Amino acid sequence: MASNKTAPDTASFNMVNLDVAVACLFFLLFPVAFLLNGVATWVSLHLPCTSTFIVYLKNLVAADLLMTLMIPPMAASRLPGATVWLQTFDCRFASVIFYCSLYTSITLMGLISLDRFFKIVRPRGKVLGQSVTFSVVTSTTVWIVLFGSTAIPTIILTDQSPENVTSAFCISLKSRAGVTVHSFVVLFMEVLFWLVAGLTMFCYICITLRVLQSYRNSGSNNNEGKKKTKLRVFLILFVFLVCFVPLHIMRIPFTLYEVFHRIDDIQPWMIIGQNLCLWLSSTNACLDPLLYIYLCREFREKLLDMKKAGAICLGLYSSEKEENEATVLDTK
Repeated sequence: MASNKTAPDTASFNMVNLDVAVACLFFLLFPVAFLLNGVATWVSLHLPCTSTFIVYLKNLVAADLLMTLMIPPMAASRLPGATVWLQTFDCRFASVIFYCSLYTSITLMGLISLDRFFKIVRPRGKVLGQSVTFSVVTSTTVWIVLFGSTAIPTIILTDQSPENVTSAFCISLKSRAGVTVHSFVVLFMEVLFWLVAGLTMFCYICITLRVLQSYRNSGSNNNEGKKKTKLRVFLILFVFLVCFVPLHIMRIPFTLYEVFHRIDDIQPWMIIGQNLCLWLSSTNACLDPLLYIYLCREFREKLLDMKKAGAICLGLYSSEKEENEATVLDTK
């Protein structure tokens, strides 16, 4: 996982101001992400697993919520007054879990695109990928593989004493084997992202072409339907590319400098770019719940049902309160 700690005397610009600015951005993001993902989690818990899409969606909600919960310690560790313990906790646990949850979310988005592809472009015949059991097994495998091969080894090998910090804080906490694993994890995640990105773009482009072709074959002039199809695909690809592509363009050169060169040699623009791209990727935790509402009919209907139920309960409570107040006034 890429380190988010750099030496305090790096370059000629003020690193303290940069860390404070990025921390403030994360703190501003957290309540919005927590509220949206909290609601998404509550709704998903009341959705039965009746389709592969719902199974993948529930796992995506869990990954986004876990990523959201890691934002406060990541942000707090950047502040000037952060203790060594807090910075160490961030390097060993919070940032590691954040990145792993991020890539779990990316992988699940790829699986959702593949699921949509099979159901729309290749709907004939029952294939293994359209089985609910298969989707449960696949989702579980994603969690086990990503956390088992990246997060757990990184946590175990980030075992050096924080008193010996001399340069990049997170890197200095890793043993020699830990630095090697760190480089492998970054490369693995980078390759994983570009594979999933290519798969996602291919699937949604095929879906768009198939839906538009079906309109043409039926002789339909439903321009509104065509616009909705294009908008849905555009929104999914927009969120995916805008949130994740900048980070993965920046991660490789930044990590190469971090691992193979002195941290003081990192250029200021690389540090600024890495921090801003990391924050941009975390905004996905806010955008995903909005996509759930827009794209998933079951999710949208369940949310509306729960909203109506809440309004009814609130109305009953208000009526009961008014009746009690009226009774008190009558007794007087």
